[in-house]
Amino acid sequence: MTERYLEGKTALVTGSVQGIGLAIAKALGSAGARVAVHGLVTHDDGARAEAAIREAGAPETRFYGTDMRDPDAIDALMHEVSIWGGPDILVNNAGIQKTVSLREATRETWEMILAVNLSAAFHTMRLAMPGMGERGYGRVVNIASVHGLVASVEKAPYVASKFGLVGLSRVAALEYAAAGSKASGGVTVNCICPGWTETAILTPQIEARAAEYGGDRDAGIASLLAEKQPTRRLSDPSEIGALALWLCNPVAHNITGTSIPVDGGWTTQ
Repeated sequence: MTERYLEGKTALVTGSVQGIGLAIAKALGSAGARVAVHGLVTHDDGARAEAAIREAGAPETRFYGTDMRDPDAIDALMHEVSIWGGPDILVNNAGIQKTVSLREATRETWEMILAVNLSAAFHTMRLAMPGMGERGYGRVVNIASVHGLVASVEKAPYVASKFGLVGLSRVAALEYAAAGSKASGGVTVNCICPGWTETAILTPQIEARAAEYGGDRDAGIASLLAEKQPTRRLSDPSEIGALALWLCNPVAHNITGTSIPVDGGWTTQ
């Protein structure tokens, strides 16, 4: 059973109704944190996510359907979470992607991706971190991407947003480095940079590639990953959740300003 070292803490995890975000929310809940759940889904879907997080051990959950493109809506979200008592932990996981060449990318695509992937994190962090500093404990875990460390073609808005998120996180880490103490846990800001991870968004690509190998899913995944991820293994969202949880442990008080790749050696090449 997970040690419940987050009892009494409140976490906000954006984009937490499925995939990596849900796995992180469940991991934080298993350590005793109350979790503010977020996603642009129906209330029924939100309720199902809440139930899964409570089943994992969260003592309490609340669901928010905030549109992270809207700074005013983000302000309202952060106000409500502050009344609830936090956030002590902020995980910026909400993100969108569109594969398009620089030549064909539209202004609307650029603005939408930057708004959700980067500007939303800026707005949540600027509102959450002063309280963390006052309490002497705080954790910001920003889910960047391997594309916050290296580039790929036809992903200019996405790569720009993730590189920006890494830079934003480093500045915030420096500004809050002296907040709190070893005893209180301090305030840290880190990025997790996943490579290929088994989420719903990958399913069509995996199925298409597996079909080329007579339906052999493992062979299809290995082929899909061959050019990028040397291990040729997908990460599971729960593995990202476990890393995020560890970063929230008070023992991680001196881990700040980092960008941790979970990419099977992708960025080692």
